[in-house]
Amino acid sequence: MSTVRSILLFALAAVLEIGGCWLVWQAVRESRPWWLAGLGVVALGLYGFTAALQPDADFGRVLAAYGGVFVAGSLVWGVVLDGFRPTRWDVVGVLVCLVGVGVIMYGPRR
Repeated sequence: MSTVRSILLFALAAVLEIGGCWLVWQAVRESRPWWLAGLGVVALGLYGFTAALQPDADFGRVLAAYGGVFVAGSLVWGVVLDGFRPTRWDVVGVLVCLVGVGVIMYGPRR
């Protein structure tokens, strides 16, 4: 059950962090309304709390593993919301990152 919880928290953290950054980007780079940046800041703050809810107590491990989730989520976000077309090397890179997440977070421990 803690593995499922961990994966769900990683997914929520990715939506909050990537979404928050995207909202700020929209306000600053795409000349959208300023309040989108404010929503982005709120989402980024919620991301920090979400990361802290991970079952594993080791900050470094959680954030290192989350880096791989962030890479994968960023590419998916770009495909869905910005029309980004990943190359096969983008896909290979994401798979390498996700294998790293699995090894870091869910590998055997003593």
